[in-house]
Amino acid sequence: MTASTDVRRLRIHVLRYNPAEPEKAARIQTYELDEAEGMTLFIVLSELREKHDPSLQFDFVCRAGVCGSCGMVVNGQPGLACRTLTAELPADITLAPLPTFELIGDLSVNTGKWMREMTERLEAWVHAKQQEVDLRRHEEHMDPDLADEVYELDRCIECGCCVAACGTAHMRTDFVGAVGLNKVARFSLDPRDGRTDADMYELVGNDDGVFGCMSLLACNDLCPKELPLQSQIAYLRRRMAKQA
Repeated sequence: MTASTDVRRLRIHVLRYNPAEPEKAARIQTYELDEAEGMTLFIVLSELREKHDPSLQFDFVCRAGVCGSCGMVVNGQPGLACRTLTAELPADITLAPLPTFELIGDLSVNTGKWMREMTERLEAWVHAKQQEVDLRRHEEHMDPDLADEVYELDRCIECGCCVAACGTAHMRTDFVGAVGLNKVARFSLDPRDGRTDADMYELVGNDDGVFGCMSLLACNDLCPKELPLQSQIAYLRRRMAKQA
């Protein structure tokens, strides 16, 4: 038997808008191209920009699901363009920028600005218990199972998909989102961090933090790295409830 030579024709519907040109209204622009084996949305967009429309704006860096820069809404759900195979989608594909973030143009949004502000607000780095670091001493030993648990939360790539999918983030502009709560859960597990539950309560023990989450599970369901986000939020809520 010979393999089928039928090639599917894809229709890519892209929401176009450039804030630098406010006189031009937002519009849906449709492109068509033939599907190739193993094609991802990143490949689709690259081909469209190289061969059809050089003005099309979208972001990418690693092309391997590590940098998180190619996040966008694909047929109504946030995801990574580089990890999304067209074979798993219908022939009609609608793309839009991630909501809640500052729009740069078309599919490009400034997730970095939001993530930086959130990280500074939560001081989401290890606060060493010692005021001065003695470089002559070896780093404190960490139990391997605990190290694996901490590393699991460190796999977050800050792509913004969890925030874009979050109902609370759409209603509360100051909500830290699952990505922020994941960071707090991460340093709460780290034995090198000197902060207490009372310190964490000051950061996220409110409606803009862990008590604002409506537990809709979209962050958990749509995380490209499949992190246990809802479990971490529940874990933090139990700890913070003791401080209330």
